[in-house]
Amino acid sequence: MENKRWLVKYETDTGEVTLSYDIVKKYLVSGDPSKVTDQEVMMFINLCKYQKLNPFLREAYLIKFGNEPATLVTGKETFTKRAAKSKLCAGYEAGVIVQKENGEMEYRKGTLVAPNEILIGGWAKVYRKDWNVPLETSVSLQEYQRKTKDGRIFSNWANMPATMIRKVALVQALREALPEEFQGLYSPEEMPVDDSKLEEKPIEVNYTVEKEQQEETKEESIEKQKISLAQAKRMFAIAQGDKDIVRQILDKYGYEHSKDVTKEDYDKICAEIEQAVKQKAQGEQQEPIDADFTVIEEDIPLPWDDKSEAD
Repeated sequence: MENKRWLVKYETDTGEVTLSYDIVKKYLVSGDPSKVTDQEVMMFINLCKYQKLNPFLREAYLIKFGNEPATLVTGKETFTKRAAKSKLCAGYEAGVIVQKENGEMEYRKGTLVAPNEILIGGWAKVYRKDWNVPLETSVSLQEYQRKTKDGRIFSNWANMPATMIRKVALVQALREALPEEFQGLYSPEEMPVDDSKLEEKPIEVNYTVEKEQQEETKEESIEKQKISLAQAKRMFAIAQGDKDIVRQILDKYGYEHSKDVTKEDYDKICAEIEQAVKQKAQGEQQEPIDADFTVIEEDIPLPWDDKSEAD
């Protein structure tokens, strides 16, 4: 990543969000920030910006442990909140699939599973205002119940499997029925992460840190607006080696060094240097200088600049 201090600003339902490489690594990584790659940070920022997510309110997570690829997930309530605000969504239903004691399979609303019943999976229906029939989906508990590397079931999957599998079915149905609202978004329940370890408390960012980064970015932006060393030497060439003329014009514009001249002022300064050369030549009763004279190509050092810059 060429510049790790750039800032990205965008609007969300909860106000303006400002993100940068440093902000993400310092505040928004769940796990080991030192292992997160530049590309993963960029992907996270772009996802948040594109989907207008506020990661400080836990609407999105960047999860990184060890050398495994980072996992990007949305907060637990992001899907349902967006569905409630969607102009296309006309409601949804969701529940669990259980096998009763007599072997019969039942699609049940909610998450109630009796002790003598077996939880098989989850189901969901999403209704759209412009559709005649709802989108329906069902998912298997066996396929989504997550485990650690040593075979232990993640805490939430072990303690409340019905709630977890219902959520998986619902977010999959919402994403398929409303791709405009949920493209690229995945819930923690769908991914191989232990969502019980994800913090839900909003993140408070030290304003001073953010302000300092803005100042640094502003300084970098100003630096990019300055002319190059070759352009500085061209001014001296236009003056035909007369450092007094260049000095006079730079003083007029308030520049101490030629290296500080901005691109915005550069053309005007060059024009004034050229005019001053003409006036001096006329005053000395010399031939007028052609406005289209050829600029000296070789590097001519400026006397008041650092020697190291002129080399």
